[in-house]
Amino acid sequence: MDILLEILKITIPSLIVFLTAFFSIKYFIENDQKKRLLELKHASRSVITPIRLQAYERMAMFLERIEPSQLVLRLNNPQLTVFQFQTLLISSIRGEFEHNLSQQVYISSEVWDKIKMAKEEMIKIINIAAGKLDSEAPATALGSAIFEQTAAVSPIQGAMEALKEELRMIM
Repeated sequence: MDILLEILKITIPSLIVFLTAFFSIKYFIENDQKKRLLELKHASRSVITPIRLQAYERMAMFLERIEPSQLVLRLNNPQLTVFQFQTLLISSIRGEFEHNLSQQVYISSEVWDKIKMAKEEMIKIINIAAGKLDSEAPATALGSAIFEQTAAVSPIQGAMEALKEELRMIM
């Protein structure tokens, strides 16, 4: 019995010291992991934020470039026919869109859908305006028709506002 008592006198304090050390080390390791994870998130945010901002800038530029006033004036060529100008406008919009397609990774799905809708609406406006004109008429007639259709409301403005609002939320 004395031997058992002596073993318990040695074992119990050792066990208490072991458990105290174990839980203390575990606590410090968990805190260190949390701290490193937080630092990693901060570091990745400092890398991703400029890329996201660039994506928002590029999408804003895309929307500005397909705005009727910009698009028609930039591509205007009086020697083209309505059909040729229509084809040029639509291919320019699609080319710009394809060039910026990868930016959808950094933009919310809702805003990306609005940008796609604005692009499709702009193409639709061009097609409707061209459909009302003779295909051999001068390109300036198509430009005027597009301006008339978008005079009240431009399909680009809604997407631009959504893009700006989302940018304000992340800043």
